[in-house]
Amino acid sequence: MADTTTAQRGSTAGSAGDDVTTEVKAWLAENWDADLTVAEWWERLGTSGWAAPSLPSDSYGKGLSREESVRVQQAIAEFGALGAPGGLGLLLAAPTIATHGTDEQKELYVRQIVTGQKAWCQLFSEPGAGSDLAGLQTRAIRDGDEWVISGQKVWTSGGQIADMGMLLARTDPDVPKHQGITWFAFDMHQEGVEVRPLREMTGRALFNEVFIAEARVHNDAIIGGLNNGWAVANTTLAFERAGLGAGGGTAAGGAASPGTVAADLGKRAGDFVGGMGRRGATGGGGLFGATEKLLVELAKGNGAISDPTIRQDLMRLHTLNEIARYTNLRQKALRGVGGDIPGLGNIAKLSMSHILRLSRDLGLRILGPLGTLHAYTPDQRKTLDGVTKNPFAGMVTEMALFTQGPSIYGGTDEIQHNIIGERVLGLPKEPSNDRVTPFRELPKNG
Repeated sequence: MADTTTAQRGSTAGSAGDDVTTEVKAWLAENWDADLTVAEWWERLGTSGWAAPSLPSDSYGKGLSREESVRVQQAIAEFGALGAPGGLGLLLAAPTIATHGTDEQKELYVRQIVTGQKAWCQLFSEPGAGSDLAGLQTRAIRDGDEWVISGQKVWTSGGQIADMGMLLARTDPDVPKHQGITWFAFDMHQEGVEVRPLREMTGRALFNEVFIAEARVHNDAIIGGLNNGWAVANTTLAFERAGLGAGGGTAAGGAASPGTVAADLGKRAGDFVGGMGRRGATGGGGLFGATEKLLVELAKGNGAISDPTIRQDLMRLHTLNEIARYTNLRQKALRGVGGDIPGLGNIAKLSMSHILRLSRDLGLRILGPLGTLHAYTPDQRKTLDGVTKNPFAGMVTEMALFTQGPSIYGGTDEIQHNIIGERVLGLPKEPSNDRVTPFRELPKNG
C-alpha cells in the first residue's frame, strides 16, 4: 500500500544526475491501480509529489525543472496511468500559492489542487481591464474578518466547472492603481456568483463571464498580503506565459477533470486511460508536437506532401518547435549554474503564437477545399466526419478558428513585446502618471 502521508512532500528526485523517468516508473509500478477511484489515485499521486513535481518540496512537489517535469508527465502517460489533475489549478494557482502563500494556505489550497479535489479558474480580466489589467474595478470592501466582493470578470476559462477562483479585486482605491489590488482565493460556490458561457466561433464555450454581487471571502484567503496583489498577479501571469509557451508539453494531463462539478472523482481511474489502465499506453509529445505530426500525416494521406511549399513549411514548423524545445533545455542548463534567460516566458508565448498561426495556415492549405467546412455541434461533427471520411479535418479547422485566441489571452502579443522591450532591453516606457495618481482619480472606460 502506498504511503500517502504529507511527509512524502519532503522527498526529492535525488541528485541532478538521477534519471527521474526511471524513478517515477518504479513508483508507478508499486502504486498504480486502475481500479482505484480517480479521487483515490489522485490522492496517492498528489501527495507523493509526482502530480506537480516542479512545485517545491514543501508544497507537494519535488523541486524539479520544467523540462524534468515534462519527462515525468510523459513517463506517466507511457506507463498507462492516469495523469495529474489538469486545469488552471495545477498550472497557475498552485505555483502562485507555493510562492506567496503561508504554510497553512499551501496545506489547504495546494493539497486540494494536486489531489484534484478542487478545480480553479482565473478571475483577472474585466470588460474594461484586459490589456490594462491594473485598471480593474471589481471592488472588495472589508466587513470584519471578511471582504464583500462586487464586480464583473470576463474570459474566465473553466469558470463553469470551477470550485475556486484566483480573484483580483481592488481593496484600496485611494492609492495608485497598481498598489491597491489584492489576490484572493475565492469560493465560486456561493450566493452572488453567476457564471455565463461565452460562445466562440469554434462552436464551443471554453470561456465565461462571471458576475459577482456582494459575494464574500475570508481575510485568511488573501494570498501574498493585502494590497500586494499586483506582485502576486505577476507571478501568476509568469507561470501562465511559461505554461502556454512553446517548448514545453504536458503529455500526461489527466483525461479526468478535477473538482466537484465535473463529477469524475468517484469514477474508476483506469477508465480514463488508453487500454483501460493497462501498461503500454503511449503519450504524445505535447500540443505542438502532436499538431506537427497530425499535419504531416494529413499531408501524406491526401498527397499534399508532394507540394514543395507544403514540405518547406512543415520543416519550418518542425524547426520552430525544436528551437523552442532547445531554448528550454538551455534555460535548464543556465539555472543549473545560477543563470537565467531574461524574458523567457514572454519569448515562449510569442513563439507559441507564431507556431499556432503557421499551423493554422499550413493546416488549411493541406486540407484544401475541405478546410472551408466546419461543424459547430456534436451532431454536426458526427455528420461531417461521416461525409468527409476524415475525422481529423475537424481538428484542423477548429485549430484554425481557435488560433486567434492564444495571441490575446494570457497577455496579448503586444503586451509581451512591451515587457521584453521595457524590462529586458531597458527601453523607455510611454509617459504616464498611472503609478502616482490615486486610482479613484484616474479616468475610467465607459
